[in-house]
Amino acid sequence: MRVETDIVVVGSGIAGLFFALKAAEQGAEVLLLTKDRPEESNTAYAQGGIASVLSKKDSFEAHVRDTLVAGDGLCRESIVWEVVREAPSVIEELIRYGVEFDREPAGALKLGREGGHSYPRIVHSGGDATGAAISQRLLEAVRSHPRIQMRYPFFALDLITQHHLGIYVNRGYPSITCYGIYALEEETGKIWTILAKAIVLASGGAGQVYPITTNPPTATGDGVAMALRAKARIANMEFFQFHPTALYEPEKRPAFLLTEALRGAGARLLDPIHHKPFMAKYDSRAELAPRDIVARAIDSECKIAGVPYVYLDARPVPDLPENFPTIYSYCLKKGLDPKHDLLPVAPAAHYMVGGIDTDRVGRTSIRQLYAIGEVSYTGLHGANRLASNSLLEAVAFAKRAAADAVLHLKERTHQREVPDWDAQGSRHPDEMILISHNLQELRVLMGNYVGIVRSNFRLERAWRRIALLYEETEAFYKHTYPSRELFELRNLIAVAYLIVKCASLRRESRGLHYTLDYPEKRREEGVDILV
Repeated sequence: MRVETDIVVVGSGIAGLFFALKAAEQGAEVLLLTKDRPEESNTAYAQGGIASVLSKKDSFEAHVRDTLVAGDGLCRESIVWEVVREAPSVIEELIRYGVEFDREPAGALKLGREGGHSYPRIVHSGGDATGAAISQRLLEAVRSHPRIQMRYPFFALDLITQHHLGIYVNRGYPSITCYGIYALEEETGKIWTILAKAIVLASGGAGQVYPITTNPPTATGDGVAMALRAKARIANMEFFQFHPTALYEPEKRPAFLLTEALRGAGARLLDPIHHKPFMAKYDSRAELAPRDIVARAIDSECKIAGVPYVYLDARPVPDLPENFPTIYSYCLKKGLDPKHDLLPVAPAAHYMVGGIDTDRVGRTSIRQLYAIGEVSYTGLHGANRLASNSLLEAVAFAKRAAADAVLHLKERTHQREVPDWDAQGSRHPDEMILISHNLQELRVLMGNYVGIVRSNFRLERAWRRIALLYEETEAFYKHTYPSRELFELRNLIAVAYLIVKCASLRRESRGLHYTLDYPEKRREEGVDILV
């Protein structure tokens, strides 16, 4: 099956949906693909809100400063300034699409405070269901737009470049160009050749590479892996953010998140033995320190106590059932009453800070290929994402990328010489067993060796085991008909490789990358690790 369109978008989170709407409103025909239900994305799981300067007490300078401090010397400052200044208009646009943010009795937007922020500047919807609320409204707009087609479940297999025309392409090849994607229609097993004048990766993160994650099963690093195979430039993959407070439930995937806004509203972290506050001994900002600091502090307390969790005391939070209805309801179902009980929490893989390197409008190092949202590295987050800056980044860059892509559509043509996918190979009855075994092994080694605290010794062990998993999986791939499960494993192995490679090259501790071999930062200013 061959299809031509102006723009193809991979992913139905906030970035992909907002891009599709903006591009279609400017006259482009958009095909949006998602590998699961459109509602299933990291956006839908986001309890936190969107950061924006909306109070006279606050300022752009303060938001920029907080972002730079959290980013630990690695943010691209010009990008930070641009996005922070655009934040109020981002909120206004979402409101125009029907997103109902929480408001004070007098009608003003209700502003919360989270870790790393010096002022209340986080807007929420539904208390602790902001992502789901935004996703719902944007999906309604996308489904009703006549120039947007949405197809699912469609799994994007690979980007189409000059390589598929028989040309040897490496990272030194001048002007690598993306012509489209190959995608698997899961219901029929057919592989589509989709040609487009602009290709947009909005495929989200890769939390499934770790044994404990807040991410849904769809977060398997597909966009980064496809970009790596296409020889795109990837940046700073060693920075993977662990959210400090996921409810401790062994073996549950995804882990249930206890939003940072709880700590902003007064919740405190307590050690698991004496039930005493401990954050002040790690950072003067205590519970409101940036996430990398809080996660490492919890990791330290767990090791001191010899147990896999600490406690979150949410009893001081005012009007908890009203302000955090999702969390309150979930905890009650688990036999915990946050108004009376201490909540066991542990860090969980949450957000891929590194990603496909982009410029200020989402363009990658491959022509006609854009990356937006969590799959990208724009420089906004630096070495550690400030809470609630991610949804802001997704909308800001989706809007910029849409304007740029539409601007250049007239000068681009479809590359019709691209061949269809050579779908040789057969399915094996033992396929799922091999895939599940290798996936489990990958997650265990990433959790053991490439987690919150690292060392050269651990990274070397991880490298050797990832190499073996790669060889086994690629050998299997060569004689097996493509499936979503097999490609997700391949993609997660590629993500693991990138995390370990970048971590090995960063010979310092900075932001989310903490290594026992270089416990102190070696440079005043950070340097990007590009592969």
